Amino acid sequence: MDVDKRIESAAAQAVRQRNYRRARERALTRLAHAHPEEYQRLREEELERDQAEGKTWISIRGRASGSHNTAGRTPLASTKVRSNQAISNAAKESYVGGEA
Repeated sequence: MDVDKRIESAAAQAVRQRNYRRARERALTRLAHAHPEEYQRLREEELERDQAEGKTWISIRGRASGSHNTAGRTPLASTKVRSNQAISNAAKESYVGGEA
């Protein structure tokens, strides 16, 4: 019985946390579109505060935030664009022709 209560409590907490994150992301998106300068200033303040506390920002790709701009995107000049031919060649090279 105790285990069931703990599982229910943990599940409810996970739902609350997920809902909070979703609401926060929606609010930040609205702020970024309505007031881009204010949003940028708040992001910089948050970054400085986190760095002072020894926290690092990690992107989706798992890199530290210093390797990306503030939007979390890789600068266009450093991205590699592969042509359809290169993708096709890579697919052909991976096929060895053996039986599966």
